[in-house]
Amino acid sequence: MAGRWSLLPELEADATRRAHAAAEGLLERHGVVTRGAVTSERVPGGFAGVYKVLSAFEDSGRCRRGYFVAGLGAAQFGVPGAVDRLRSFSREIGDPAEAERGDSKPSAVALAATDPASPFGAALPWPDRLAADDAPSGHRPGRKAGALVVLVDGDLVVYVERGGRTLLTFSDDSGRLAPAMSALASAVRGGALGRLTVERADGTSILAPGERAGALRQALEDAGFVATPRGLRLRA
Repeated sequence: MAGRWSLLPELEADATRRAHAAAEGLLERHGVVTRGAVTSERVPGGFAGVYKVLSAFEDSGRCRRGYFVAGLGAAQFGVPGAVDRLRSFSREIGDPAEAERGDSKPSAVALAATDPASPFGAALPWPDRLAADDAPSGHRPGRKAGALVVLVDGDLVVYVERGGRTLLTFSDDSGRLAPAMSALASAVRGGALGRLTVERADGTSILAPGERAGALRQALEDAGFVATPRGLRLRA
């Protein structure tokens, strides 16, 4: 057959070495490894198998064990650089001193739903969200290939289903929706998504009347989306 071919290395037969490599990969991707992070990656042997290797890493000084993130269990392992980085961002939510300094500009980022940087559906459960009619929406978020999440100051604000036609929102605050939609638009313009047409949000048409749909529609239009008969569209 035409083309270039190369022989891949043989599969490592030693289970100990495979477990060692899996633990190193988790530390590199997550920085701080928790039970939820291991479960989300479906590592063979589960957390119990990785725990033994990480404990050995701790004994040799390659990682630290501690209670770095509240609410994620006591068995947390982190590399020194990641732990120090977390401490540099440590702050109390609603800190009055922060408000006095004017450090209130929200930080928004769009990520793949499966990205290790997004804790939802792995280390953290997906937040509850009701549809516009106060009944649970038929759509549910998940760590699915092709789906996106938009986080604002670390909180989940928008979930974009695969294909981008449907959104799920987790905030009605225009101060959070606006930066979230701007981050989504930046991802589209950066070529990460291609053309994006939003047709539905929280179980209803994005073009339907209503206060909730109106606030989201305004945030999308401010970010550069334009109205079409099918929904709101933005080209790369």
